[in-house]
Amino acid sequence: MSASLAIAIPSKNERFLDNTIRDILEKAQGEVVIYPILDGYDAPRIKDPRVRYMVLPKTSYSKKRQAINEVVKLSRSDYVMSVDAHCMFDKGFDVKLIESMRPDWVMVPRRHRLDAENWCLQDQCDSRPAIDYEYIIWYSLVRDRSIHGFKWDERTLARIDKPIDDILTFQGSCWIMARDWFQRCGFMDLAYKGWGQEAEEVSFTTWQQGGRVVVNKNTWYAHLHKGPKYGRMYHLSREECRQSYRHSFKTWVVDNTEFLIGLIKRFAPLPNWPLDWERRIWEISKQPAPISA
Repeated sequence: MSASLAIAIPSKNERFLDNTIRDILEKAQGEVVIYPILDGYDAPRIKDPRVRYMVLPKTSYSKKRQAINEVVKLSRSDYVMSVDAHCMFDKGFDVKLIESMRPDWVMVPRRHRLDAENWCLQDQCDSRPAIDYEYIIWYSLVRDRSIHGFKWDERTLARIDKPIDDILTFQGSCWIMARDWFQRCGFMDLAYKGWGQEAEEVSFTTWQQGGRVVVNKNTWYAHLHKGPKYGRMYHLSREECRQSYRHSFKTWVVDNTEFLIGLIKRFAPLPNWPLDWERRIWEISKQPAPISA
């Protein structure tokens, strides 16, 4: 009997939601149920027994975390996945991911860049590789007291021959794990608020609980960088973001300093980190500052 997969697609007024749903329906080769989450708005529905919409009341804040928790409760699936509402996938992505999974792993596919207008991979006019790894930006950690990931091209090129490899963190636009692992770790903690720090919560918690966070380069998805062309398409509470960053910083840098340092050492050296980074993290952990951004 094949494993089942529930796919949550959090959405707030997303232009490419239908494209994403139809792409998953076309590309998935296993048993999937898609849960588009219409957060504070409604939209025309795709009629397919594998698509089950969730409509949330309009609020001034995001209910992404609550909705993903609800999907996990409702689905009863073997695996759960969350993807942004502007993503394209490799054929058979679900089977390729699940066949390599372990019970205590969180996995992300290789990430490409999406040309959403033409619904294809974005043409590369430079030497940028696909995105397999991300690191933590030192400048944001010490200046804003917030944790931000950024693509790590050097590691991608240096470890190109490793089809499945450990990662420090990831973007948050796509992840998959066993439903039991999600429930055991209590992911989508509402203290983080809305959309913020999802990847940091999932990756750091998994490493702390003795699990493993990996990139699977045997398959891929393509993600839209909205930028000035598309904009965010919805309002995002600045105060909600601040609360999320504050909670994440306190949880991992202040309350779990030794764990975070040990995790960083597994992946060191990180780009643009000073040689005395360990001493300085201990220093900033004792003097947390309010988020300024």
